[in-house]
Amino acid sequence: MVTVAECSSVDEALFLKSMLEGNGITAFVPDESMAQNAPHVFYAGTGVRVQVTEEDAETALALIANE
Repeated sequence: MVTVAECSSVDEALFLKSMLEGNGITAFVPDESMAQNAPHVFYAGTGVRVQVTEEDAETALALIANE
């Protein structure tokens, strides 16, 4: 899996996931549960990651850039 975005909130990450999936790209938010259950601990780190397969990474980055 390739991280294509690091978001400042789980809502932003889920929005990007939805947008990518709407364009035919399977996306994952591996930090979703942690960010929702322990945000005070989690957000001290890098952010909520949005990941896609390596094959979809280039297309996903282009879609995110146009968002």
